[in-house]
Amino acid sequence: MASITLIDNRNAERYEFDILHPTLGPDVIDIRTLYKKTGMFTYDPGFTSTASCSSDITYIDGEKGQLLYRGYEISDLANHKSYLDVCYLLLTGTLPSTTQLIDFDNELRKRSFVHEGIKELYKSFPDKAHPMAMMSSAVSALSTFYYEHLTIGNKEEMQIMARRIIAKIPTLAAFTYRRMYGIPFIYPDIERSFSENFLYMMRAYPHAEPEISEVEIRALDTIFTLHADHEQNASTSTVRSVASTGAHPYAALSAGINALWGRAHGGANESVIAQLELIGSIDNVETFVERAKDPDDSFRLMGFGHRVYKNFDPRARILSALLHELKDELGVNNELLEIAQRIEHIALEDEYFISRNLYPNIDFYSGLILTALKIPKSMFTIIFVVGRTVGWVTQWMELQEDSEKKIARPRQRYIGPLQREL
Repeated sequence: MASITLIDNRNAERYEFDILHPTLGPDVIDIRTLYKKTGMFTYDPGFTSTASCSSDITYIDGEKGQLLYRGYEISDLANHKSYLDVCYLLLTGTLPSTTQLIDFDNELRKRSFVHEGIKELYKSFPDKAHPMAMMSSAVSALSTFYYEHLTIGNKEEMQIMARRIIAKIPTLAAFTYRRMYGIPFIYPDIERSFSENFLYMMRAYPHAEPEISEVEIRALDTIFTLHADHEQNASTSTVRSVASTGAHPYAALSAGINALWGRAHGGANESVIAQLELIGSIDNVETFVERAKDPDDSFRLMGFGHRVYKNFDPRARILSALLHELKDELGVNNELLEIAQRIEHIALEDEYFISRNLYPNIDFYSGLILTALKIPKSMFTIIFVVGRTVGWVTQWMELQEDSEKKIARPRQRYIGPLQREL
């Protein structure tokens, strides 16, 4: 096994640490014995150079702009498979056969209803409650209805738990939307597919059938697919951290929802649309771009750059192509689209953006599509939750079967006062 040597010049000590090899990506230095051997910790704010776990779910190559789910290119999955195909793939490790997909789809349809007591929970929220607060509360409350999931004993029980939450999340999301506007709750329609059913529960009224086109279903299904998992991001790391304590899986997912709430994470696409509306006209684009480049101006263009991707976000490429393909059929706001396209054109040719790897990311395009689907900005992060739930719950299952699992407990570099006497 390869190893690396750490030399401590203070006392001329040498310490050996193994180098572990992944199937893809950079090697990792196994520093689990670092403190025992050296009496030192590593210092890595934001965990920018730290691998917190081993995983076979999702792979990202930020330099290439590559994203794989279980080894499959995201573009192949988004263009040729449905969101439910992707859910099955993440949960089981393999793509479903036709029969398996039908059975999986039927199971989710039947599990999509929620306990009537959840409706009472929603009724207790104040009129101006934030949708993410309602969503995290509802998911946490589900743990009271399925308390048995606290002690899951085998893979079959894990799959039941996972499929149950994946099926119910769209219903809770739709309830959240309808509580925001004080309109009657709509139950799932088991005759409809996953993405169609979500649009139905948002748009329907008693005794009135909403219009839902195949184009809209396809667009939303693609957005769900692109959000399904994304390695160890902030919300996924939160789910794993909470799960490492032995908490109920739905409590861990609720924590993930709260982490996703942040504007720097799941709320970014809402900020993109708000900024496009602020710019207001294609004639104002250059002014705002120059402001973004001014180091003395606090203004920053939303939807550009990514913590991991140092190339074009592959999910952004897919949504950009989808947006241009479907813009007329979806009824995309032409004024906002023109502003976005002008910003995109400038950024892809301007040395300031190129040298800083500030390429458009998924949030730059997803908000335009969601707006065309008549989904309000306040619900954008909820859409993210619906798509990401399968990733969170798959990561939860992987953690449970990890023989190296430990409770998450980072250490710190203390910079406070020395010990003081009273």
